[in-house]
Amino acid sequence: MDPAPSPATTVRYPGRGRYDRATIDAILDAGFLAHVGLVAADGRPVVVPMLYVRRGDEVLIHGSPATRLVRSLKAGAEVCLTVTHLDGLVLARSAFHHSANYRSVVVLGRARFLDDLDERAAALAAITDRIVPHRADHLRPTSDKEVRATAVLALPLTEASAKVRTGPPIDDDEDYELAIWGGTIPVVTTFGEPSDDGRNLDGVSIPEHVRAMVGSCVTG
Repeated sequence: MDPAPSPATTVRYPGRGRYDRATIDAILDAGFLAHVGLVAADGRPVVVPMLYVRRGDEVLIHGSPATRLVRSLKAGAEVCLTVTHLDGLVLARSAFHHSANYRSVVVLGRARFLDDLDERAAALAAITDRIVPHRADHLRPTSDKEVRATAVLALPLTEASAKVRTGPPIDDDEDYELAIWGGTIPVVTTFGEPSDDGRNLDGVSIPEHVRAMVGSCVTG
């Protein structure tokens, strides 16, 4: 279901706000790096970049149980998760109207800790496959010790919104008469050529599922 906009997720510019799950899900599914912010137990704000994956109606994140952020989340702290894709630079005829084209999502709420080890292992595999599709199938099995040593938290998409800007600059009417160039510069993020870590056994080459990522676009 589409989350109803709350006072905290209502976008200031109505034309850029999106509250439908189709848009929110598409933006989340186009990336795998989020910034997670909260006020920790000591009262200090913390924002940490974290890998994530959307699984149905939740966003999964993981980390060491010893970190301040994970301890605070397990204790029930409210969290703000944001994802942003920069699609272009918008060059106007005045500094005031310069902007950027982007797609972003904000998710608010409290995360649940995945106690069940089987669910946690499946979540870790899903995060791995979000980074590199089909990667988990080509790895050694994750050990119980590794699963127990990793905290996985699920943030529900019950309070979320998207904000999107597209198109050219919006200048003041009189500024269109100025001999100043206006337009956009697209921004595209791509993957480069994989490099060997120097420890591969003889005969082990770059696998096809890694090759398939080369040249593909992060931002969809």
